[in-house]
Amino acid sequence: MVIVNTDYITGRELEMLGMVKGSTIQSKNIGRDISQGFKTLVGGELKAYTEMMDDARTLATQRMVQEAEQLGADAVVNVRFASSAVMAGAAEVMAYGTAVKFK
Repeated sequence: MVIVNTDYITGRELEMLGMVKGSTIQSKNIGRDISQGFKTLVGGELKAYTEMMDDARTLATQRMVQEAEQLGADAVVNVRFASSAVMAGAAEVMAYGTAVKFK
């Protein structure tokens, strides 16, 4: 499966199949939330949250690809990510794009 953030794939003619998406809501446990809260006092990267968001993007992408495969797609073009806070310490991440088949 080819995944790109452009609306084309060089040298390929594409047939659009439709929009596909994948999402997940992730949170860290209370112990990590407390330790990351202390980190905000001294500054620096909140590594536990960086890892959480990276895992969430990976899972959302996998779910988007599964949806594209169900449509018989060869690729997903114009891929984008969106995130939003659902509640304190929890975030939704969505991956979306257009499923296409090579002509």
